[in-house]
This record gives sequence, structure tokens and C-alpha cells, in this order.
Amino acid sequence: MTDLRAWLPRSVDAVDAWMARFGAYSAHPSVEVDDARLEEAFTLLADRLRDNYPFGHPRYVGQMLKPPHPAAVLGYVTAMLINPNNHALDGGPATAAMEKEVVAGLAGMFGMPQHLGHLTSSGTIANLEALWVARESHPGKAIAYSADAHYTHARMCAVLGVEGVAIPADAAGRMEVDALVDVLDSGRVGTVVATLGTTGLGALDPLPQVLEVARAHGARVHVDAAYGGFFALIADGSADGVDRGPFAATGGADSIVVDPHKHGLQPYGCGAVLFADPSVGRFYVHDSPYTYFSSDELHLGEISLECSRAGAAAAGLWLTLEVLPLTDAGLGQVLRANRRGALAWHALLEGSDVLAPYQQSELDIVTYFPRRQSMADIDASSHALFTAAASLPEEERIDLATYVVSADAMRRRGHEVVEDAERARILRSTVMKPESAEIVGGIHATLETLAS
Repeated sequence: MTDLRAWLPRSVDAVDAWMARFGAYSAHPSVEVDDARLEEAFTLLADRLRDNYPFGHPRYVGQMLKPPHPAAVLGYVTAMLINPNNHALDGGPATAAMEKEVVAGLAGMFGMPQHLGHLTSSGTIANLEALWVARESHPGKAIAYSADAHYTHARMCAVLGVEGVAIPADAAGRMEVDALVDVLDSGRVGTVVATLGTTGLGALDPLPQVLEVARAHGARVHVDAAYGGFFALIADGSADGVDRGPFAATGGADSIVVDPHKHGLQPYGCGAVLFADPSVGRFYVHDSPYTYFSSDELHLGEISLECSRAGAAAAGLWLTLEVLPLTDAGLGQVLRANRRGALAWHALLEGSDVLAPYQQSELDIVTYFPRRQSMADIDASSHALFTAAASLPEEERIDLATYVVSADAMRRRGHEVVEDAERARILRSTVMKPESAEIVGGIHATLETLAS
């Protein structure tokens, strides 16, 4: 792994050398601080940051969290020392150019023949923009999404004053197309949200069929690929790849959201939204006495709801994709390792007398539960296992996550349970780090011991 301790000083040196060209100057006394005071404060900071989960360790297989790639840190920090703002070219000409380049790369990954798009501070904001454009292009129309879609869609519909319609999910956590058709037949839906990689299960909505029925009813299609988007790089149906169909259809969508701060190896503060029709830029037109753009070239602030945005985010992603390009042989190899880890873990669960797989993994999320007879026992045992794994000595600790399921959802997946409780917690793990894939056997064995 690249040693940041060797590279980060070069960030400071590069920016210092560039700034020296503008002439020497001294910092104002008002911003100077005593080194002893800074040392004391930094020591306190380091101590307080210990109150965290070990997100970067391979045994952390809980939530969708992991540290950014060293290249992302190096690119981000170097640009952050300049602190460009990618709203207007005056605020960040170099990083704005980088942003346009990486956004074009993302559009190419999804097979969009043309696009308009930009980076955002999060997937939530990216989805907000996509749903806002949906509202503006189909005023008075509802927005439909799977019942298993991220809760942000229902919440953003409320923010936008748009009716949101939840479509039932099938036994694999995917949107039920027949149920979608029934809602589309009502004529009240203007946009359908298809999710490629649901947050809970990593399920892939059947995008080709969603596109077909939506188009037949005159509806737009937005793809929320915040979590699963980068799996497009390995969507070839191979042993360590993922289903080709949903990703092959992304080029036919009206808009797509993807989060580079997940599988794109970026720090938080990096989402992206892409539109297939560049003319949606008309919805962003704005004016004010203090707004000006210094050239006829596209300023990213002209196509973004956000104003100030960190140019450093674009630099971090740009540098990462320079060394790990958007190809199977580049970033795709990270995703393949994750996928192999999830498949290996699922196979171990299928052969276990102690733990059972909840459903087949489509990406790199694994769901499972202690083999018990009733919903109440499954819930209690899952919670006990979650707690016991996190309570192991630090050098053995395993961090998991939980997922709430209904008795009906269990039965639809072939799990016969006594319904003494309406819902139960099960375990959910993300194999997001390739290092985790190498030790899933040990993780599984430890969990089996704890569960039994």
C-alpha cells in the first residue's frame, strides 16, 4: 500500500513552490498560533478520534464505510491546500476541468452517449437534484420507487412536494415490475426510480424491464446506483462478476446517481449526478446581482443546485482514476475481490449448521442469521451475536451490522419460522474492502463459534 507519510510532504512542497511564483509574504499575526498550543490541541484531537470504529480494518464488515485510497487522500489534500471552489471557473479552473473529466468518465462507464452532470457533496444531494429535475420536467406527476429503495427518495419527495409511490419488492428485494405496471396504468407517475444496489441487500432492480414499461407509459427513469454503480465495470456475468443485464441498460436511463465515496474509494463529500439530456440545464438557470461567469465555457455552478463545492473532491477522484482507471483491469479488480469475498462467505453460510444465508448476494453485501425456529429467537440471537463479535478483544474484534426483516419476507425466501414476532433483526455484512475478502473464512468461523 502506498505510504502516505512519504507522499503527503510532497503535497505541501508542490503548493509552496507554486505559491512562491506570486511573491513572498508572511502570515498575519492574527492567524498565527503557538506550536505548544497546537501540539496540545492536536494530541487531544488524536485521542478523541479513537472513539471510532476501525473502518479501515478487514474485520470491519459492518456499514458501508471504509477509508479512501491513498491516491484520493493525496489528491484531496494537495488541492485542499489551495482550497478551490468548483462553483465558477474563477474559483477553481484546474479542479473544474478535472471534475468535467471524471464526470465524463462516469458517464462513459454507464454507456451514456451524451450527458450533463457534476459531482455533489453526497448521494443524497445527487438524488435530490435528479428528483428535482424529474419534478420540473413532469410537473404534477408522482415519483415511484421500490419499497426497498433508500429512504432518501420518500424524504426528498416530501421536500419537493411531490407524491412518492412505493412499489412492492419481490423475494429477492427487487422492484416488482407487474406492480409497477399497475401504478403506471393510473397515469399519475412521471418518473420511476430503479435502484442498482439497494442499501440493505445490494439488490438490483430489473432495469431493462423497468425502462420498457416506463417508456410505454411516457415516464422517465432515474437510476439510483449510489452503492452499486461501479459494479458496471465487472457486469459480465462471470464467476466473480455481476449480472450484465441491469448495467447494460443504464445508457437508456434519463438520469443516474453514483457515489464515488463508496466503491470509488473517495473520502466523504463526493457524489455524482448525470443526466442523459443536456437540455435539462435550463432548469438550473439563475441570476443575481453578485453572480457572474467570466467566460462562455460551462461553469459547473450553472448546472448545480449546490453553490460552493470542494474542488478538492474532484482532484481526489481525478488522481485516483489516473492510477486506478474505470476499467475491469483497473478499479474493477477491487470490485472483483469484494465480489469473490461475498460469494465465498455465502457458500460458507449455505454449508453451516449454525448460520443461515438470508438470500443470495448480488453484489458484495451478505445477509445471514443464526439458525433458530422463531422470529423472536432469531432477533435475540442476532443481537447477541452482533454484540459478542464487537466485544471481542481488539485484535479479534469483528464489527457487523443488522437488518430488520418481516416474517413474510423470511417465508418468501424459503425460511420457515414461527411468527411469534412481526419483525426480527438479522445480520448484514459488507465485503467492501478487498482485504476483507481474504479473511472471510476466519470471520465466518469466529461467528459460528460465537453463535453456537
